Parts: sequence; structure tokens; C-alpha cells
Amino acid sequence: QVQLVESGGGLVQPGGSLRLSCSASGSIFSINAMGWYRQAPGKERELVAQVSSGGATNYADSVKGRFTISMDNAKKTGYLQMNSLKPDDTSVYYCRVVAYNLDKWGKGTLVTVSS
Repeated sequence: QVQLVESGGGLVQPGGSLRLSCSASGSIFSINAMGWYRQAPGKERELVAQVSSGGATNYADSVKGRFTISMDNAKKTGYLQMNSLKPDDTSVYYCRVVAYNLDKWGKGTLVTVSS
């Protein structure tokens, strides 16, 4: 069984920063891709950013230039550095890991941007 644990969420003022982490444990040899998604109340889940094992990245237009995704495959851990946060970034953030025979979601971590 593979487990994903997200951390780093919390309350931050507009303009502030947070760093989310997603750690995978269990029977996983190598991560092919990792993505961060978010879902605000009453809205659909949306892709925020994704990174492949080769380092290719993709970002939602709304976070380009503010968020940075990275992954350390040796540690089976990925990160989402979020800068210049806005109230509209308030959501539950979910990590998703894709590997051989695996497509796993984390339980989510809440990010609240408010003064």
C-alpha cells in the first residue's frame, strides 16, 4: 500500500508564502509524475501544477509566476512553493502521484489566505 501525506497548509495573509509538501511511502519505486490540485467550496477540483520525473512542469494560468512545483524522486517527496498568495488561492490542496500501476491522491491540506 502506498500512502501520501500532505503538509504545510495553514492560514496566511495576502501576499504571504507557504510551502506544501507531499511525501509518498510504501511500495513505490519511482514517481512518474506528481500534481497539485485544489478545490474551493462549491467549485470543481482544478489542476494547479504538475511535474514529471524528467522535470517538465505545467501550471495553471492563475498561478504562473507565483507558484513553483518540484519533486525529489529519491525522497519520494514533492513540493509546491506558493508565493504572493491571494484570497482566491484559498482551497483544499491535494497531491496526486502517478507511478507504475498507481494513481494515488492525498487527503488534502487546507490553505486559507486572509487578513
